[in-house]
Amino acid sequence: MKLPSNFYKPLAIGAPEPYRELPIRLERMIHFFPGHNEKVRARVGEMIPKVDVLLGNLEDAIPADAKEAARQGFIETAKAHDFGETGLWTRVNPLNSPWFLDDVTEIVGAVGDKLDVLMLPKVEGPWDIYFTDQLLAQLEAKHGAKKPILIHAILETAQGVKNVEEIAAASPRMHGMSLGPADLAASRGMKTTRVGGGHPYYGVLEDPKEDGSARAYAQQDLWHYTVAKMVDACLSNNIKPFYGPFGDIQDLGACRQQFRNAFLMGCAGAWSLHPNQIAIAKEVFSPEPDEVIFAKKILDAMPDGTGVAMIDGKMQDDATWKQAKVIYDLAEKVAARDPELAEAYGIK
Repeated sequence: MKLPSNFYKPLAIGAPEPYRELPIRLERMIHFFPGHNEKVRARVGEMIPKVDVLLGNLEDAIPADAKEAARQGFIETAKAHDFGETGLWTRVNPLNSPWFLDDVTEIVGAVGDKLDVLMLPKVEGPWDIYFTDQLLAQLEAKHGAKKPILIHAILETAQGVKNVEEIAAASPRMHGMSLGPADLAASRGMKTTRVGGGHPYYGVLEDPKEDGSARAYAQQDLWHYTVAKMVDACLSNNIKPFYGPFGDIQDLGACRQQFRNAFLMGCAGAWSLHPNQIAIAKEVFSPEPDEVIFAKKILDAMPDGTGVAMIDGKMQDDATWKQAKVIYDLAEKVAARDPELAEAYGIK
């Protein structure tokens, strides 16, 4: 752990000053595109205004013989477009892979000032962040970068989940974390082949009934504990938690419910692996208009956040004022990006 006096100092002479607070950006969905697929890359221009974050994927789902093509494809895409308010991210290959070093050095050298966030897979402890932090600082200094590139960690091993608090606090570059359910399931020895979501056999059975009638069964969420642990680690360090992927792209109902669970628990967004998941993430990770209007009533009734107020028959105090502020602050960010929701929220 760095000493507090050194925490916000650049790790290389000439590297940009680390952020003291994360840039304020709306990140309801992180939309993946494969860097090596020319047909998909050709549609990036039309995707930019539709999503909050575009991520060029270099890791899982990219064949080994296409890794270099994916890297070059991402660089070409980054150079070819103005991303405006849409974040530009890339998911590089793991630290122990033969592609990681070239991924980082070539991308930072070519498009470092366009890249907002580097997503790092299979993070197991703060040591992975320390190494990447130092490497990015060296490359930023070498190439004259004007802003620091942030790091987003994927939790997809049992050891990574065990060390989640230390990972969250490892560097001022930390942007946030995502749950990686498929690799995490394998690491934990979980008996499921699903990518996110529940499992029909994981649930709670009602106690036996005296009349012997059928007992009710309620399916449970395999990921509740991990998401909650990740949310606590992230929010206590002022970084952002994300759900990650929902693999069944045809089951939109289950995707919506999983995203909604994550949103209610504190996640800022989720991954979208297919265009049909973009609208779901946009809907779910934007607060409901009725909740925003009610939150505004609380804030207006208690301008300084103290005291007690009765609103629509419900008692409000400083705790509910804080809850209302979370919802209304998010609504203002959404309204700045989405004119229709701005009107629904009554925010000009």
